Formats: sequence, C-alpha cells, structure tokens
Amino acid sequence: MVDKVLHLNGDAINFLFKENQHMFQRHPIQSEALMFITTNTMNRRKVFANPAYAREVIETLYRVQELHPFFLFGFVIMPDHCHLLLNVPPPESISRIMNCFKSGVSHNIGLGTIWQTRFHMRIVQNSRKVLKYIHLNPVRARIAEIPENYPWSSACGRWDVTPLDIW
Repeated sequence: MVDKVLHLNGDAINFLFKENQHMFQRHPIQSEALMFITTNTMNRRKVFANPAYAREVIETLYRVQELHPFFLFGFVIMPDHCHLLLNVPPPESISRIMNCFKSGVSHNIGLGTIWQTRFHMRIVQNSRKVLKYIHLNPVRARIAEIPENYPWSSACGRWDVTPLDIW
C-alpha cells in the first residue's frame, strides 16, 4: 500500500490505495470500504453543463441505488466529470454499480458514448476532508461562489445523502 496525498488550499487529503491500481485494471476492492470515485466524460466534453443532463445524472444515481443498494455520502456533478463518496455493502460491487450508473446515464440522455470507459477509485482515510474536496469542486472551477450554491452537488442540501457520522 502506498499513501498518496492531494492538496487543497494547504489542507492535505489522504487517500490510501494500491500502487499500480490504475483505471484500466479491475479494482481489487469491490465493497465494504469508503470509496472516492471519479469518472470523466469522453474527451472531458462538458455534457453536464446542460442542467437537464446534470439532473438526469443525479436521478440515475438514485435509481441505481434502489436497484443495487449502497451508501451515498456525497457527490458533485461537474460539467465534465463526477465525484462520488460512497460505501458499497456486499454482495454488491463498485464495478457493477458504476457500470449500471454510466450505462443508465448514457441511455437516458441519449447522446451515445459520453463516458470514458473506466473510473478511478481511491479508498478514503479522512472522509470529511474528501467530502470537503468534493463539495469545493464547483468553487475551484469558478462555477459557484460557495458549495451550497451549486445545484448539482450534495452540498446544496436538496439531495438525499447518508450523513458521514454513521461511518
């Protein structure tokens, strides 16, 4: 295991993940861990700058959660990528959930291939800092002044997520 650090305005966000665990490899951990997921659109196309498409991403996420239960602690839908903080209890798997999510969004939006084929997963050590990192994404991208003003994020308070204090 290798400890990697991302920096956010002087704060350190620690992630623990296996060396050489790249997006093209099968993820060795499929459930029971707190996971930080990133998935990008193909060629970083800003598909979700369209509010109807951004809303559909969130609605699809909740439909997948009904079919394949998982705990969703936070998310942000950016114009060209998504971040999720979640936990997948067995027998479900993150690969199955992400496959259903991405194929569902693609089907529901109807634009053909919109996603890169893979996703990136990191096992989280500090859930609050990772959630802060997720919520500050629109602020760093200068599309919101504060996280609560961005409608396609769990920070806005409009979407149902599991409180982190149960983790």
